[in-house]
Amino acid sequence: QLHLVESGGGSVEAGGSLILSCKVSETNRYCYGWFRQIPGKDKDGVAGIDSDGSTNYVDSVKGRFTISQDTANNTVYLHMNNLKSEDTAMYYCASGGRWEGGKFHCSPHRIWEFGTWGQGTQVTVSS
Repeated sequence: QLHLVESGGGSVEAGGSLILSCKVSETNRYCYGWFRQIPGKDKDGVAGIDSDGSTNYVDSVKGRFTISQDTANNTVYLHMNNLKSEDTAMYYCASGGRWEGGKFHCSPHRIWEFGTWGQGTQVTVSS
């Protein structure tokens, strides 16, 4: 059974940077996404990386966040720059996606297509 373990969260001042990691237990053909959640709200999408390496972002993080994947080490990253207080949330890594166009496509706008989730890592940005 596939397992995802996030790490790298912490506290940072506004304008700072963090790198989140998601260690995947085994090689698989699916794609990955990062989501975030604040207390009392549903999870929101942040970014996705397709099985061919194409990336997808929600508008609020474009130009600031970068999702990447190290396939040799089964790890997915989320590089977060110019952090803002509104980025404060629990961040989750997820695996899944939808087969289309000859690849697995992971859209951060389609959370229902992700079936495996990590336990989350907290990011707190102080202004």
